[in-house]
Amino acid sequence: MSDTLLPLLLAVPTVVLACQAGGRAARLLGQPPVIGEILAGILLGPSLLGWLAPGVQHHLLPPSALPTTSALGSLGLLTFLFLIGLELDLRSLSATRGAVAAVSLSGVLLPMTLGAALASAMYPHLAPPGVDRLPFTLFIAVALSITAFPVLARILADRGLETTPLGTFVLACAATDDALAWCLLTAVVALSTTGTALSALTTLALTAVFAVGLTLLRPVLRTLLTRAGRTSDDLVLVLLFAGLCLSAYTTDEIGVHPAIGAFLFGAVAPRRLPAVERSAARIRAVVLPLLLPLFFVDTGLHTDFSTLPAGQWGWGAALLAVAVIGKWGGTAGAARLAGGDWRWSAAVGTLMNCRGLTELVVLGIGRQVGVITEELFTLLVIMTVVTTAATAPVLKRVAGDDPRMAPPAPQDDPERDAVREVTG
Repeated sequence: MSDTLLPLLLAVPTVVLACQAGGRAARLLGQPPVIGEILAGILLGPSLLGWLAPGVQHHLLPPSALPTTSALGSLGLLTFLFLIGLELDLRSLSATRGAVAAVSLSGVLLPMTLGAALASAMYPHLAPPGVDRLPFTLFIAVALSITAFPVLARILADRGLETTPLGTFVLACAATDDALAWCLLTAVVALSTTGTALSALTTLALTAVFAVGLTLLRPVLRTLLTRAGRTSDDLVLVLLFAGLCLSAYTTDEIGVHPAIGAFLFGAVAPRRLPAVERSAARIRAVVLPLLLPLFFVDTGLHTDFSTLPAGQWGWGAALLAVAVIGKWGGTAGAARLAGGDWRWSAAVGTLMNCRGLTELVVLGIGRQVGVITEELFTLLVIMTVVTTAATAPVLKRVAGDDPRMAPPAPQDDPERDAVREVTG
């Protein structure tokens, strides 16, 4: 048996089963499964298992297996970003007006402004050596402006709110918010990896050219996938997977993170093609339970609470406060100014403050490009878990018996139930 394969035969099922158990436990507690999956990944790392039983952790997750599990987790991450892009309807984003635009912009601008101010104070204490102030500040600002569109959609679906006025409004805001945030993140990564403003502008220009090129090729891709769908769903699946990998490779060669390419390919992939929807469901059914947990444990291995000095917990509290005030305050305030009452506005702010897995993706990118330290990464992961875990219970308290925020009368919908079963 190969010395490379043997450690994986123990590491992969350990991670997958732990994340499944964590997700199910979280669901029993009224939380989205991703909370339990994130915590399971953290607990397998040095914060608990490595602290209590380092020998056991070394046996279950040997160092020789980690490069491969990390690569598989990264592949799962790229596929997840493709699925996020596929769920964003760009036509609906271009049609947003009024309150949706106001809430979305406020949900990005206020947390970015407050985050930039906090990052300026944190820079002498928590910035990695050799990282300039501008990319560090911009990354923290963008990281605090994220809303987790897929986790938010799951929370709304679990409560039966996805088709209510609140659900449709918040999903439109979150989709617009995430589109803006990913554009800004692309700029920050370009600046972080190139080092100079001119090089960053060149990288951004090349990324924009690539995005426009993908958009122009969209009709060709639709025709290709339509013809492939008449032959075999397997061929459609292969073409989509090859496309996301090649797009990720292209953006990496340009100088930005591969996740940007996977996301862009998902954003321009044709919608409303039955073969594409079936293939996306098959990808989701494999990636979410089997590959994405490997990303969680890679995150957990870089999250170590025991290494944080006492003084850094104060920075963690400041990050959490700024994240909540900026995101909740910006979106709730904009919703109130747009004509909503306080209960509606508070519910909008509570949902938009959900960060979830999308935030972990952004933090992982920041760690990989070296713009944040391991200690700051740990503090930001804590902020992510707290804000995501608070979403469902706070929403339940805020919504009360308001009919605009109550689920409709239950109706049998086998297709919707099947989709929920696949997405977990």
